Amino acid sequence: MTTRLQAQARPESLLLNMGPSHPAMHGTIRIMLELDGERILNSEVEVGYLHRGFEKTCEHRTWFNLLIYTDRLNYVSPLINNLGYVMTVEKLLGLEVPERAQWIRVLMSELSRISDHLTCLAAMAMECGAFTAFLYKMKAREFLWDAIEQTTGARMTTSYIRIGGVRADLHPDFEAVVRRAVDETRKVVKDVRGLLDKNPIFLGRTRDIAVMTPDNALSYGWTGPCLRSTGVAYDVRRAQPYLTYDRLDFEIPVGERGDNFDRYLVRMSEMEQSLRIIEQCLKPLARTVPAPSGIAPAEAIREARRRRPDDPVRLSPNLEGSEKAVYPGIMAGDKRYVLPPKEDAYTTIEGLIAHFKHFMAGHGLRPPKGEAYFAVEGGNGELGYYIVSDGSDRPYRLHLRAPCFHIVSALEELIRGRYVADVIPTFGSMNMIGGELDR
Repeated sequence: MTTRLQAQARPESLLLNMGPSHPAMHGTIRIMLELDGERILNSEVEVGYLHRGFEKTCEHRTWFNLLIYTDRLNYVSPLINNLGYVMTVEKLLGLEVPERAQWIRVLMSELSRISDHLTCLAAMAMECGAFTAFLYKMKAREFLWDAIEQTTGARMTTSYIRIGGVRADLHPDFEAVVRRAVDETRKVVKDVRGLLDKNPIFLGRTRDIAVMTPDNALSYGWTGPCLRSTGVAYDVRRAQPYLTYDRLDFEIPVGERGDNFDRYLVRMSEMEQSLRIIEQCLKPLARTVPAPSGIAPAEAIREARRRRPDDPVRLSPNLEGSEKAVYPGIMAGDKRYVLPPKEDAYTTIEGLIAHFKHFMAGHGLRPPKGEAYFAVEGGNGELGYYIVSDGSDRPYRLHLRAPCFHIVSALEELIRGRYVADVIPTFGSMNMIGGELDR
């Protein structure tokens, strides 16, 4: 089949396929280049090599069961994917989430955001030859993923943020682990800036390359760090505050030129702001521990989880943090929409019936007929879900507004007139995630 580029190509030019098997294309993008030597005359970007059928699959899963598919969208920051979906459903249900669960959601989202930026910039630096920066950033990401795993039980596909709250309370030692992760990440950010910010080789690959103007960025539907690199200070957390972001003090970093280097700088600065947010979240979380006063937060959680001698229920270790004692702080109180505590499901007929009805076909969550759109600030920008409910136990229609799809749509324009070598840092600065792009 003749492609658009093949039909328009000049007889004297060279057509070259870059991807999908090229290492920098992540196995999911094909770029056909029309070349005059090494200069790119024209290009055609083809997506769809990792098409998962996410939206259609969700129409055949219940509201609760499709949560696991959101983990596999931007699989570098899955907790933010969870958050966008559950908050859209909660908007349909009119469900209020406990304050402690809201702070936990913000904390987990910012841990994920830093992990996302670290992964993006590590890959971008490595593909430009800066392997040391890659190793530094991966080291910092390990500390963050350790903190996430300690509470959620998983590093990537967590399914932790649930409709009505979160799956479990924070680990008793969570604050100490998070503070260590924050300290280590700050050191890495400082070290990497020393390695790259004034590095002539890195600057030569990024400064004034793939420049995007604010007007063009908006016309393509850019959001997130890529849009902010052009000087537009749009951030969903500020423009349409959700959870407790309106009570937090943080800045919105913006760039000046909209080139590859500004996209790097904005993400580096955003990590510093996310670290500030995480530190601010730890204080209210310490105050909202559901336990007797006068006990240190970590000890309070341990006390709430300690099994009494007369308690006949012994929960599985993988349910730690979701005990009945901590349930009011992590899940909404509306029994129609949330699972009962395991202690009730194991010991009372009402709890057992409520548990079964939550998962039985034709029962479970049944939001009223209507539609809702809700967006959160993802690692790549505005991550929005548009959901239509027909009153049944599964969505009639679910559409994902994937931010990196709009960003990658501008790739052809950004690399036109540049060299083949410029494709690598330009594509890396976009942070294309296959699961989000080819949803």
